[in-house]
Amino acid sequence: MANPPSVPSLWQQLTQDWSADRQAFDMPWGKLMMWLFLLSDTFVFSIFLTGYMTVRLSAMESWPNPSEVFALTIAGHHIPLVLIAIMTFILITSSGTMAMAVNFAYRGDRRRTVYFMLATAALGATFVCMQAFEWTKLILDEGIRPWGNPLGAAQFGASFFMITGFHGMHVTAGVIYLAVIARRVASGRYEEKGYHNVEISGLYWHFVDLVWVFIFALFYLW
Repeated sequence: MANPPSVPSLWQQLTQDWSADRQAFDMPWGKLMMWLFLLSDTFVFSIFLTGYMTVRLSAMESWPNPSEVFALTIAGHHIPLVLIAIMTFILITSSGTMAMAVNFAYRGDRRRTVYFMLATAALGATFVCMQAFEWTKLILDEGIRPWGNPLGAAQFGASFFMITGFHGMHVTAGVIYLAVIARRVASGRYEEKGYHNVEISGLYWHFVDLVWVFIFALFYLW
């Protein structure tokens, strides 16, 4: 009498899923790895922002007023936070164009997918250029440095340039990432494999946008 076929145990099934190098827990590997990366990045940004709040609350000197530090003079009028408002609007808009790109990708519309991905990358590049202008203004006009600040607490410059610079690096990397994926979509590379990579790049971009919301609230509104 033949023995009945053995049923793999839970651990054996888990090992088979992970060793297949394709999919685990009904999720593509790339998407799972992106979620793990974003989780680790969340910890990093959380530590930076928590450190910023601690430094600000414990500073012995007065903290600069964001409405004055980040103001622009346009046509003789002193307008507070106008540049930051435009930068925030650009990033929020880019989240919408990225969502549209993912939507059209799963519909199989390559042309519109590429269009909206490139639009998202262009908005991200615009944000980085405006941030470079903001840094230039603070350094040349206000005299703020990572090691000093003539407007008040010296910790302001160090925390500002570190956190906004770290976020700007993420945006720059995201622009390059989106451009590469858009080129692959245009070449038809994902026609048979599926468009998971477009969604994965969207996860990264939405994370970058979400982090900026917290930076905006803590640095420019607090």
